[in-house]
Amino acid sequence: MNAIHINPTDHASQAQGTSAAHGGIRAHGSPGRGLLGATVGFFIGFAAVSLFGPTVAYLQRATAMSAAAAGLLISIPNLTGSLLRIPFSAMVDGDGGRRPFLILLSVSLIGVIGIATIIAQPAERLRDLFPWLLVFGALGGCGSATFSVGISQTSYWFGRQRQGRALGAYAGLGNLAPGIFAFLLSTLTIPLLGLPGSYVAWAVLLAAGTLAYLALGRNAPYFQYRAAGMRDEDARSQAIADGQELFPAGSMAQTLARSASVWQTWALVVVYFTTFGGFMALTGWFPKYWQGMFGVGAAAAGSLAALYAILASLARVAGGAVADRFGGERTSGVGLVVLAAGAGGMVLAPTPGLAVAAMLAMAVSMGVVNAAVFKLVPQAVPDAVGGAAGWVGGLGAFGGFVIPNVLAAFLAGGAAGYGRGFLVFVVLAAVSIAAVAAVGRSFRLPGAAVKEA
Repeated sequence: MNAIHINPTDHASQAQGTSAAHGGIRAHGSPGRGLLGATVGFFIGFAAVSLFGPTVAYLQRATAMSAAAAGLLISIPNLTGSLLRIPFSAMVDGDGGRRPFLILLSVSLIGVIGIATIIAQPAERLRDLFPWLLVFGALGGCGSATFSVGISQTSYWFGRQRQGRALGAYAGLGNLAPGIFAFLLSTLTIPLLGLPGSYVAWAVLLAAGTLAYLALGRNAPYFQYRAAGMRDEDARSQAIADGQELFPAGSMAQTLARSASVWQTWALVVVYFTTFGGFMALTGWFPKYWQGMFGVGAAAAGSLAALYAILASLARVAGGAVADRFGGERTSGVGLVVLAAGAGGMVLAPTPGLAVAAMLAMAVSMGVVNAAVFKLVPQAVPDAVGGAAGWVGGLGAFGGFVIPNVLAAFLAGGAAGYGRGFLVFVVLAAVSIAAVAAVGRSFRLPGAAVKEA
């Protein structure tokens, strides 16, 4: 999102975004409704992170798929969900967000319906349909790309002073979806409805959520006025009267190119790859981990995975406030040290109890660092914040696709590989600590530009 701020006049700021008219044209909605609509759309779309994690053990037994194939199945929704974040976020600057939201949720619905149809087939046919399961899994994963769309859409509704809390609530509450859906699949819908019926129920919920976004989701006033045919300058003037402060500026291609030329952008991509990509990866991986490592039942494994995902999401909400108080660099550094310790605990844990404690340490640290990263973005790349946020959010989420496949490779040595696989997070955390330190030094150098988030 490439954007500029315009400070509204005192009389205009009291209008706060609902129904000022210009030539008979009215903008509908409010910042609160804009936030609610975006959060509902993101929540229902981001559940796709758990699309196969709670069910892969059932599918593995039915099809005798390899560990590598299971890892690919868990991760495939995250492939499309991460790669589509950048172009669909760019669409918001021209559209306001409503259209890309509906496109992504609709495609995700097609994917979930396709999965339900395939899983209803007999086991002997299911083996031959595995490629189609990947195709529909990729389509289903499109819903998780709503994250970047909602970030931009929400930002246009809120002024600079209110964005931190609004975006923290948006991201934290939306991030709860994978944990909740994993819990429902494992403990409720599969026992009651069976595997095909569970995905039918998912499709119904996704359709209901899409309709809810259709009813609640609103573009910020500027985009409504432009869609109604106003000239750009008139639309901006009237949106300022409604209280809007943030407007698109220039081309997304320009800010993406500018931010890509700055090494700090790529350092922060590494950090977000570790923590947010890792969050997405482990939300899908933990049900398989608990069953394969300690022989935990499917319902209990799903509940533990849900606990991890929900705690990480709540920690992200709190992490924004912590980063505001102590700074993004310090918060990220401490969080990454805790992440490395938690991952080391997962490698060494001899009992389920110790593994749970290590998992919870990873959850809290990942959630806090996920929030702190976006405190660092405007400090490290002040001249291309929108482009940097696009690269960090999009490519960082790519870890959700890569990491499960790396974890699956450790299973070649047997069940002990479930624990050894967490060495990946020890290494990624160490690299990320170095990246945060380097970024922090760069904007403390004499003459470096610093722009507070």
